[in-house]
Amino acid sequence: MRELINQPKWVKQAAYFLGSQALTLLGSSLVQYAMMWHITLDTESGFMMTLYIICGFVPMFIVSPFAGVWADRYDRKWLIMLSDGGIAFATFILAILYYMGYGSNTLILVMAVVRAIGGGVQSPAISAILPQIVPKEALTKVNGVNASLQAVIMFISPMLSAGLLSLTTMPNIFMIDVVTAVFAIVVLHYFLKIPARTQGSSEAQMSYWEDFKLGLRYVVTHRFLKVFFALFAVMFILMAPVSFLTPLQITRNYGEEVWRLSALEMIFSIGMLLGGALITRWGGFSNRMVTIAVSGVVISICTILMGVLTPFWPYISMMGIFGIMMPFFNTPSTVIIQENVEEAYLGRVFGVLGMIQTSMMPLGMLVFGPLADIVKIEWMLIFTGSCLFLLSLYVFQNTTLRLAGEVSEASDTKLERIERR
Repeated sequence: MRELINQPKWVKQAAYFLGSQALTLLGSSLVQYAMMWHITLDTESGFMMTLYIICGFVPMFIVSPFAGVWADRYDRKWLIMLSDGGIAFATFILAILYYMGYGSNTLILVMAVVRAIGGGVQSPAISAILPQIVPKEALTKVNGVNASLQAVIMFISPMLSAGLLSLTTMPNIFMIDVVTAVFAIVVLHYFLKIPARTQGSSEAQMSYWEDFKLGLRYVVTHRFLKVFFALFAVMFILMAPVSFLTPLQITRNYGEEVWRLSALEMIFSIGMLLGGALITRWGGFSNRMVTIAVSGVVISICTILMGVLTPFWPYISMMGIFGIMMPFFNTPSTVIIQENVEEAYLGRVFGVLGMIQTSMMPLGMLVFGPLADIVKIEWMLIFTGSCLFLLSLYVFQNTTLRLAGEVSEASDTKLERIERR
Protein backbone atom coordinates (compact mmCIF):
# COMPACT_ATOMS: atom_id res chain seq x y z
CA MET A 1 0.00 0.00 0.00
CA ARG A 2 2.85 2.38 0.88
CA GLU A 3 4.42 1.76 -2.56
CA LEU A 4 1.16 2.72 -4.26
CA ILE A 5 0.86 5.90 -2.19
CA ASN A 6 4.43 6.91 -3.07
CA GLN A 7 3.83 6.45 -6.81
CA PRO A 8 3.36 9.50 -9.05
CA LYS A 9 -0.25 10.68 -9.22
CA TRP A 10 -0.68 9.52 -12.81
CA VAL A 11 0.12 5.90 -11.83
CA LYS A 12 -2.78 5.79 -9.38
CA GLN A 13 -5.11 7.46 -11.86
CA ALA A 14 -4.10 4.99 -14.56
CA ALA A 15 -4.68 2.13 -12.10
CA TYR A 16 -8.20 3.37 -11.34
CA PHE A 17 -9.00 3.70 -15.03
CA LEU A 18 -7.54 0.37 -16.16
CA GLY A 19 -9.07 -1.41 -13.16
CA SER A 20 -12.56 -0.08 -13.87
CA GLN A 21 -12.28 -1.01 -17.54
CA ALA A 22 -11.09 -4.53 -16.65
CA LEU A 23 -14.10 -4.94 -14.35
CA THR A 24 -16.65 -3.91 -16.95
CA LEU A 25 -14.83 -5.95 -19.62
CA LEU A 26 -15.21 -9.08 -17.47
CA GLY A 27 -18.98 -8.75 -17.34
CA SER A 28 -19.21 -7.87 -21.02
CA SER A 29 -17.01 -10.82 -22.03
CA LEU A 30 -19.17 -13.28 -20.11
CA VAL A 31 -22.24 -12.04 -21.96
CA GLN A 32 -20.49 -11.92 -25.36
CA TYR A 33 -19.25 -15.52 -25.10
CA ALA A 34 -22.62 -16.73 -23.85
CA MET A 35 -24.48 -15.06 -26.74
CA MET A 36 -21.98 -16.12 -29.42
CA TRP A 37 -21.83 -19.74 -28.28
CA HIS A 38 -25.61 -19.89 -27.99
CA ILE A 39 -25.94 -18.77 -31.63
CA THR A 40 -23.14 -21.14 -32.75
CA LEU A 41 -24.42 -24.25 -30.98
CA ASP A 42 -28.11 -23.56 -31.61
CA THR A 43 -27.85 -22.91 -35.36
CA GLU A 44 -24.45 -24.19 -36.64
CA SER A 45 -25.01 -21.73 -39.48
CA GLY A 46 -22.44 -19.52 -41.19
CA PHE A 47 -25.27 -17.16 -42.18
CA MET A 48 -26.41 -16.73 -38.55
CA MET A 49 -22.84 -16.14 -37.45
CA THR A 50 -22.55 -13.47 -40.16
CA LEU A 51 -25.80 -11.87 -39.00
CA TYR A 52 -24.55 -11.82 -35.41
CA ILE A 53 -21.25 -10.22 -36.46
CA ILE A 54 -23.06 -7.60 -38.55
CA CYS A 55 -25.33 -6.75 -35.60
CA GLY A 56 -22.24 -6.37 -33.43
CA PHE A 57 -20.24 -4.16 -35.80
CA VAL A 58 -22.42 -2.14 -38.19
CA PRO A 59 -23.98 -0.01 -35.40
CA MET A 60 -20.47 0.82 -34.19
CA PHE A 61 -19.59 1.96 -37.71
CA ILE A 62 -22.66 4.22 -37.86
CA VAL A 63 -22.04 5.82 -34.46
CA SER A 64 -18.24 6.17 -34.78
CA PRO A 65 -18.26 9.53 -36.68
CA PHE A 66 -20.35 11.10 -33.92
CA ALA A 67 -18.46 9.31 -31.13
CA GLY A 68 -15.11 10.64 -32.34
CA VAL A 69 -16.45 14.19 -32.34
CA TRP A 70 -17.98 13.72 -28.89
CA ALA A 71 -14.67 12.42 -27.56
CA ASP A 72 -12.97 15.66 -28.68
CA ARG A 73 -15.80 17.95 -27.59
CA TYR A 74 -17.01 16.58 -24.27
CA ASP A 75 -15.74 15.04 -21.05
CA ARG A 76 -14.35 11.64 -22.08
CA LYS A 77 -14.85 10.15 -18.63
CA TRP A 78 -18.57 10.94 -18.71
CA LEU A 79 -18.90 9.51 -22.21
CA ILE A 80 -17.42 6.22 -20.97
CA MET A 81 -19.67 6.18 -17.88
CA LEU A 82 -22.85 7.03 -19.80
CA SER A 83 -22.23 4.40 -22.48
CA ASP A 84 -21.45 1.76 -19.83
CA GLY A 85 -24.62 2.73 -18.00
CA GLY A 86 -26.71 2.54 -21.17
CA ILE A 87 -25.40 -0.94 -22.01
CA ALA A 88 -26.03 -2.10 -18.44
CA PHE A 89 -29.61 -0.79 -18.51
CA ALA A 90 -30.33 -2.53 -21.83
CA THR A 91 -28.81 -5.76 -20.51
CA PHE A 92 -31.00 -5.51 -17.42
CA ILE A 93 -34.12 -5.18 -19.61
CA LEU A 94 -32.98 -8.20 -21.64
CA ALA A 95 -32.52 -10.23 -18.47
CA ILE A 96 -36.06 -9.33 -17.34
CA LEU A 97 -37.48 -10.44 -20.70
CA TYR A 98 -35.64 -13.77 -20.40
CA TYR A 99 -36.93 -14.25 -16.83
CA MET A 100 -40.45 -13.72 -18.24
CA GLY A 101 -39.90 -16.46 -20.83
CA TYR A 102 -39.43 -14.30 -23.94
CA GLY A 103 -35.85 -15.36 -24.73
CA SER A 104 -34.94 -15.92 -28.39
CA ASN A 105 -32.12 -15.60 -30.92
CA THR A 106 -33.82 -12.46 -32.21
CA LEU A 107 -33.48 -10.79 -28.81
CA ILE A 108 -29.81 -11.77 -28.72
CA LEU A 109 -29.27 -10.09 -32.10
CA VAL A 110 -31.09 -6.96 -30.86
CA MET A 111 -28.90 -6.93 -27.77
CA ALA A 112 -25.79 -7.23 -29.96
CA VAL A 113 -26.93 -4.05 -31.75
CA VAL A 114 -27.45 -2.15 -28.49
CA ARG A 115 -24.09 -3.23 -27.07
CA ALA A 116 -22.41 -2.25 -30.35
CA ILE A 117 -23.88 1.27 -30.13
CA GLY A 118 -22.59 1.67 -26.57
CA GLY A 119 -19.19 0.26 -27.52
CA GLY A 120 -19.00 2.61 -30.49
CA VAL A 121 -19.65 5.63 -28.27
CA GLN A 122 -17.02 4.77 -25.70
CA SER A 123 -14.27 3.31 -27.90
CA PRO A 124 -12.76 6.63 -29.18
CA ALA A 125 -13.05 8.12 -25.69
CA ILE A 126 -11.18 5.18 -24.11
CA SER A 127 -8.37 5.36 -26.69
CA ALA A 128 -8.08 9.15 -26.45
CA ILE A 129 -8.26 9.46 -22.67
CA LEU A 130 -5.01 7.64 -21.82
CA PRO A 131 -2.71 10.46 -23.06
CA GLN A 132 -4.60 12.76 -20.64
CA ILE A 133 -3.58 10.49 -17.77
CA VAL A 134 -0.24 8.96 -18.79
CA PRO A 135 3.03 10.74 -19.76
CA LYS A 136 4.03 10.23 -23.40
CA GLU A 137 7.12 8.19 -22.51
CA ALA A 138 5.00 5.70 -20.53
CA LEU A 139 2.28 5.11 -23.13
CA THR A 140 3.78 1.87 -24.49
CA LYS A 141 4.10 0.33 -21.03
CA VAL A 142 0.62 1.37 -19.94
CA ASN A 143 -0.96 0.16 -23.18
CA GLY A 144 0.97 -3.08 -22.68
CA VAL A 145 -0.43 -3.41 -19.15
CA ASN A 146 -3.89 -2.77 -20.57
CA ALA A 147 -3.33 -5.54 -23.15
CA SER A 148 -2.25 -7.91 -20.35
CA LEU A 149 -5.35 -7.09 -18.30
CA GLN A 150 -7.54 -7.71 -21.33
CA ALA A 151 -5.75 -11.02 -21.89
CA VAL A 152 -6.39 -12.10 -18.28
CA ILE A 153 -10.08 -11.30 -18.72
CA MET A 154 -10.17 -13.16 -22.04
CA PHE A 155 -8.46 -16.13 -20.36
CA ILE A 156 -10.91 -16.50 -17.49
CA SER A 157 -14.05 -15.42 -19.36
CA PRO A 158 -14.43 -18.55 -21.55
CA MET A 159 -14.00 -20.82 -18.51
CA LEU A 160 -16.46 -18.80 -16.44
CA SER A 161 -18.93 -18.47 -19.31
CA ALA A 162 -18.79 -22.19 -20.13
CA GLY A 163 -19.26 -23.03 -16.46
CA LEU A 164 -22.11 -20.57 -16.06
CA LEU A 165 -23.87 -21.86 -19.19
CA SER A 166 -23.89 -25.36 -17.69
CA LEU A 167 -24.83 -24.23 -14.17
CA THR A 168 -27.25 -21.35 -14.59
CA THR A 169 -29.49 -19.57 -17.07
CA MET A 170 -28.79 -16.84 -19.64
CA PRO A 171 -30.58 -14.06 -17.68
CA ASN A 172 -28.40 -14.73 -14.63
CA ILE A 173 -25.30 -14.27 -16.81
CA PHE A 174 -26.78 -11.01 -18.10
CA MET A 175 -27.19 -9.76 -14.52
CA ILE A 176 -23.48 -10.31 -13.81
CA ASP A 177 -22.72 -7.81 -16.58
CA VAL A 178 -25.09 -5.30 -14.99
CA VAL A 179 -23.41 -5.57 -11.56
CA THR A 180 -19.84 -5.26 -12.91
CA ALA A 181 -20.84 -2.21 -14.99
CA VAL A 182 -22.30 -0.47 -11.92
CA PHE A 183 -19.10 -1.05 -9.91
CA ALA A 184 -16.94 0.22 -12.80
CA ILE A 185 -19.02 3.40 -13.12
CA VAL A 186 -18.68 4.06 -9.38
CA VAL A 187 -14.87 3.72 -9.57
CA LEU A 188 -14.66 6.08 -12.56
CA HIS A 189 -16.96 8.67 -11.00
CA TYR A 190 -15.46 8.86 -7.53
CA PHE A 191 -11.77 8.02 -8.00
CA LEU A 192 -10.65 9.03 -11.51
CA LYS A 193 -9.75 12.73 -11.58
CA ILE A 194 -8.91 14.21 -14.99
CA PRO A 195 -8.28 17.95 -15.58
CA ALA A 196 -10.92 19.69 -17.69
CA ARG A 197 -9.96 20.10 -21.35
CA THR A 198 -10.10 23.50 -23.01
CA GLN A 199 -11.88 24.00 -26.31
CA GLY A 200 -11.72 26.86 -28.77
CA SER A 201 -14.92 28.86 -29.33
CA SER A 202 -14.82 28.33 -33.11
CA GLU A 203 -14.56 24.55 -32.63
CA ALA A 204 -17.43 24.57 -30.15
CA GLN A 205 -19.66 26.36 -32.69
CA MET A 206 -19.06 23.79 -35.47
CA SER A 207 -21.75 21.31 -36.40
CA TYR A 208 -21.05 17.65 -35.70
CA TRP A 209 -20.71 16.92 -39.41
CA GLU A 210 -18.24 19.80 -39.94
CA ASP A 211 -16.29 18.65 -36.90
CA PHE A 212 -16.12 15.07 -38.20
CA LYS A 213 -15.08 16.26 -41.68
CA LEU A 214 -12.29 18.24 -40.03
CA GLY A 215 -11.02 15.04 -38.40
CA LEU A 216 -11.39 13.10 -41.65
CA ARG A 217 -9.47 15.83 -43.49
CA TYR A 218 -6.75 15.55 -40.86
CA VAL A 219 -6.36 11.85 -41.68
CA VAL A 220 -6.47 12.31 -45.46
CA THR A 221 -3.93 15.17 -45.48
CA HIS A 222 -1.32 13.24 -43.46
CA ARG A 223 0.33 10.63 -45.67
CA PHE A 224 1.21 8.26 -42.83
CA LEU A 225 -2.35 8.10 -41.46
CA LYS A 226 -3.77 7.61 -44.95
CA VAL A 227 -1.44 4.68 -45.74
CA PHE A 228 -1.68 3.24 -42.21
CA PHE A 229 -5.49 3.23 -42.16
CA ALA A 230 -5.71 1.79 -45.70
CA LEU A 231 -3.40 -1.04 -44.61
CA PHE A 232 -5.55 -1.70 -41.55
CA ALA A 233 -8.73 -1.75 -43.65
CA VAL A 234 -7.44 -4.55 -45.88
CA MET A 235 -5.98 -6.48 -42.92
CA PHE A 236 -9.27 -6.37 -41.00
CA ILE A 237 -11.12 -7.83 -44.00
CA LEU A 238 -8.60 -10.66 -44.24
CA MET A 239 -8.73 -11.37 -40.48
CA ALA A 240 -12.50 -11.94 -40.50
CA PRO A 241 -12.37 -15.75 -41.07
CA VAL A 242 -9.77 -16.51 -38.39
CA SER A 243 -11.48 -14.14 -35.95
CA PHE A 244 -15.07 -15.30 -36.33
CA LEU A 245 -15.29 -18.59 -38.23
CA THR A 246 -12.89 -20.72 -36.14
CA PRO A 247 -15.62 -21.58 -33.56
CA LEU A 248 -17.77 -22.80 -36.42
CA GLN A 249 -14.80 -24.70 -37.84
CA ILE A 250 -14.28 -26.44 -34.49
CA THR A 251 -17.98 -27.32 -34.20
CA ARG A 252 -17.99 -28.90 -37.66
CA ASN A 253 -14.64 -30.70 -37.47
CA TYR A 254 -14.22 -31.70 -33.82
CA GLY A 255 -17.66 -31.74 -32.18
CA GLU A 256 -20.22 -29.53 -30.45
CA GLU A 257 -18.74 -29.73 -26.94
CA VAL A 258 -18.60 -26.31 -25.28
CA TRP A 259 -15.21 -27.14 -23.72
CA ARG A 260 -13.61 -27.14 -27.18
CA LEU A 261 -14.85 -23.60 -27.87
CA SER A 262 -13.72 -22.60 -24.39
CA ALA A 263 -10.29 -24.17 -24.97
CA LEU A 264 -9.84 -22.15 -28.18
CA GLU A 265 -10.57 -18.87 -26.40
CA MET A 266 -8.45 -19.82 -23.37
CA ILE A 267 -5.40 -20.68 -25.47
CA PHE A 268 -5.76 -17.42 -27.36
CA SER A 269 -6.08 -15.50 -24.08
CA ILE A 270 -3.01 -17.19 -22.54
CA GLY A 271 -1.09 -16.14 -25.63
CA MET A 272 -2.34 -12.55 -25.32
CA LEU A 273 -1.38 -12.52 -21.64
CA LEU A 274 2.17 -13.62 -22.46
CA GLY A 275 2.37 -11.19 -25.37
CA GLY A 276 1.10 -8.32 -23.23
CA ALA A 277 3.70 -9.06 -20.55
CA LEU A 278 6.47 -9.22 -23.18
CA ILE A 279 5.53 -5.96 -24.92
CA THR A 280 5.24 -4.23 -21.53
CA ARG A 281 8.71 -5.32 -20.44
CA TRP A 282 10.54 -5.17 -23.78
CA GLY A 283 8.61 -2.50 -25.70
CA GLY A 284 9.23 -4.03 -29.11
CA PHE A 285 11.82 -3.17 -31.76
CA SER A 286 13.30 0.31 -31.99
CA ASN A 287 10.96 0.93 -34.92
CA ARG A 288 7.32 0.31 -33.96
CA MET A 289 6.37 -0.50 -37.55
CA VAL A 290 8.92 -3.33 -37.61
CA THR A 291 7.21 -4.74 -34.50
CA ILE A 292 3.84 -4.57 -36.29
CA ALA A 293 5.24 -6.15 -39.47
CA VAL A 294 6.95 -9.05 -37.65
CA SER A 295 3.79 -9.79 -35.68
CA GLY A 296 1.82 -9.68 -38.94
CA VAL A 297 4.12 -12.25 -40.53
CA VAL A 298 3.72 -14.64 -37.56
CA ILE A 299 -0.07 -14.10 -37.47
CA SER A 300 -0.34 -14.89 -41.18
CA ILE A 301 1.66 -18.11 -40.80
CA CYS A 302 -0.54 -19.21 -37.88
CA THR A 303 -3.66 -18.51 -39.97
CA ILE A 304 -2.35 -20.66 -42.83
CA LEU A 305 -1.43 -23.52 -40.47
CA MET A 306 -4.91 -23.45 -38.91
CA GLY A 307 -6.18 -24.31 -42.38
CA VAL A 308 -3.70 -27.17 -42.71
CA LEU A 309 -3.42 -28.86 -39.29
CA THR A 310 -6.07 -31.44 -38.47
CA PRO A 311 -5.36 -32.70 -34.89
CA PHE A 312 -7.23 -30.55 -32.37
CA TRP A 313 -4.41 -29.58 -30.00
CA PRO A 314 -1.84 -28.57 -32.65
CA TYR A 315 -4.66 -26.62 -34.30
CA ILE A 316 -5.52 -24.53 -31.25
CA SER A 317 -1.83 -24.11 -30.36
CA MET A 318 -1.61 -21.92 -33.48
CA MET A 319 -4.28 -19.72 -31.92
CA GLY A 320 -2.06 -19.45 -28.84
CA ILE A 321 0.85 -18.12 -30.93
CA PHE A 322 -1.64 -15.87 -32.71
CA GLY A 323 -2.61 -14.50 -29.28
CA ILE A 324 1.03 -13.83 -28.31
CA MET A 325 1.44 -11.70 -31.43
CA MET A 326 -1.72 -9.62 -31.00
CA PRO A 327 -0.28 -7.22 -28.36
CA PHE A 328 2.78 -6.79 -30.61
CA PHE A 329 0.37 -5.75 -33.37
CA ASN A 330 -2.21 -3.70 -31.44
CA THR A 331 -0.10 -1.90 -28.82
CA PRO A 332 2.41 -0.24 -31.19
CA SER A 333 -0.46 0.69 -33.52
CA THR A 334 -2.30 2.52 -30.74
CA VAL A 335 0.86 4.18 -29.38
CA ILE A 336 1.92 5.46 -32.83
CA ILE A 337 -1.40 7.30 -33.13
CA GLN A 338 -1.33 8.55 -29.52
CA GLU A 339 2.23 9.85 -29.95
CA ASN A 340 1.86 11.54 -33.31
CA VAL A 341 -1.68 12.90 -33.55
CA GLU A 342 -2.47 16.25 -31.96
CA GLU A 343 -4.46 15.82 -28.74
CA ALA A 344 -7.31 17.95 -30.07
CA TYR A 345 -7.84 15.47 -32.93
CA LEU A 346 -7.29 12.18 -31.08
CA GLY A 347 -10.96 11.38 -30.57
CA ARG A 348 -11.86 11.99 -34.21
CA VAL A 349 -8.85 10.07 -35.53
CA PHE A 350 -9.69 7.10 -33.31
CA GLY A 351 -13.30 7.53 -34.48
CA VAL A 352 -12.16 7.10 -38.10
CA LEU A 353 -10.12 4.05 -37.06
CA GLY A 354 -13.21 2.71 -35.29
CA MET A 355 -15.20 3.11 -38.51
CA ILE A 356 -12.57 1.08 -40.36
CA GLN A 357 -12.48 -1.63 -37.70
CA THR A 358 -16.26 -1.93 -37.47
CA SER A 359 -16.94 -1.85 -41.21
CA MET A 360 -14.16 -3.99 -42.65
CA MET A 361 -14.75 -7.02 -40.41
CA PRO A 362 -18.48 -7.22 -41.28
CA LEU A 363 -17.62 -6.56 -44.93
CA GLY A 364 -15.29 -9.53 -44.79
CA MET A 365 -17.96 -11.63 -43.09
CA LEU A 366 -20.51 -10.69 -45.77
CA VAL A 367 -18.23 -12.58 -48.16
CA PHE A 368 -16.62 -15.26 -45.98
CA GLY A 369 -19.64 -16.02 -43.74
CA PRO A 370 -22.08 -17.28 -46.41
CA LEU A 371 -19.10 -18.75 -48.28
CA ALA A 372 -18.43 -20.92 -45.20
CA ASP A 373 -21.65 -22.84 -46.01
CA ILE A 374 -20.25 -23.65 -49.47
CA VAL A 375 -16.44 -23.69 -49.23
CA LYS A 376 -14.36 -25.31 -46.48
CA ILE A 377 -13.22 -22.83 -43.84
CA GLU A 378 -9.74 -24.36 -44.10
CA TRP A 379 -9.38 -23.08 -47.69
CA MET A 380 -10.42 -19.57 -46.60
CA LEU A 381 -7.81 -19.56 -43.82
CA ILE A 382 -5.05 -20.59 -46.23
CA PHE A 383 -6.06 -17.88 -48.73
CA THR A 384 -6.45 -15.02 -46.23
CA GLY A 385 -3.29 -16.03 -44.35
CA SER A 386 -1.27 -15.89 -47.56
CA CYS A 387 -2.61 -12.40 -48.33
CA LEU A 388 -1.79 -11.23 -44.78
CA PHE A 389 1.76 -12.52 -45.24
CA LEU A 390 2.24 -10.41 -48.39
CA LEU A 391 0.79 -7.31 -46.70
CA SER A 392 3.14 -7.71 -43.73
CA LEU A 393 6.13 -7.88 -46.08
CA TYR A 394 4.87 -4.64 -47.69
CA VAL A 395 5.11 -2.86 -44.32
CA PHE A 396 8.84 -3.62 -44.13
CA GLN A 397 9.62 -1.77 -47.35
CA ASN A 398 7.19 1.20 -47.05
CA THR A 399 9.27 4.30 -46.22
CA THR A 400 6.32 6.34 -44.91
CA LEU A 401 5.28 3.67 -42.43
CA ARG A 402 8.83 2.97 -41.25
CA LEU A 403 9.53 6.67 -40.67
CA ALA A 404 6.38 7.04 -38.59
CA GLY A 405 7.38 3.98 -36.57
CA GLU A 406 10.66 5.48 -35.40
CA VAL A 407 10.76 5.98 -31.64
CA SER A 408 11.57 9.65 -31.05
CA GLU A 409 12.04 11.61 -27.86
CA ALA A 410 11.19 14.87 -29.61
CA SER A 411 8.15 16.70 -28.30
CA ASP A 412 6.79 17.59 -31.74
CA THR A 413 4.95 15.07 -33.91
CA LYS A 414 6.63 13.09 -36.66
CA LEU A 415 3.72 13.58 -39.05
CA GLU A 416 5.03 16.99 -40.17
CA ARG A 417 8.50 15.56 -40.82
CA ILE A 418 6.99 12.76 -42.88
CA GLU A 419 5.09 15.26 -45.04
CA ARG A 420 8.27 17.23 -45.69
CA ARG A 421 10.07 14.16 -47.12
